[in-house]
Amino acid sequence: MSVSLYYNAHRTTPLTEAESASVERVVAAHRASFPYDDEESLYVYEGHAAGPEEIVAGSTKTPLDPGRLMPVIAHVLDSVTELRRAVPDARWRVHMDDLDVPWDEAEGYALPGMRDPDLIAELSAIHDEDRAQG
Repeated sequence: MSVSLYYNAHRTTPLTEAESASVERVVAAHRASFPYDDEESLYVYEGHAAGPEEIVAGSTKTPLDPGRLMPVIAHVLDSVTELRRAVPDARWRVHMDDLDVPWDEAEGYALPGMRDPDLIAELSAIHDEDRAQG
C-alpha cells in the first residue's frame, strides 16, 4: 500500500510573476537533483486548483522500497520548504494522508528520523533481506 505526501498553499491573491518564477525554479532544481529516476518526486499540479484561493498544490507518492523512503521524503520536504519560503505569506498545509508534517521556522518541514543515517541503513537492510529471500 502506498502513502502520499500532499502539499498546498492558499491565499486570497494569486501568485505574482516573480513568485511563479520562484516556484518554477524550485521545481526545476528539485527535479534536477532528485536521486531516483524510477521514483515519483516533487509534483506540482498545473491548472488544477481545488479552490479559488489555492495557489500551489501537489503530491508525491512515497516509495515502496523502505531504503528509499526517508531520502525521498527528505528531498521532497526540503523542496516544499523552499516553496513555502518563496511564497511565505500563504497558508501552507503539508501532510502524509492524515498526518500533518510540522513546520519549524529554522528547519522547515521535517519528520523525525528522516535524516538519521542509522534508520536509513536499517530500512535499507530490511529491503535487502526481503530481496534476498524473495
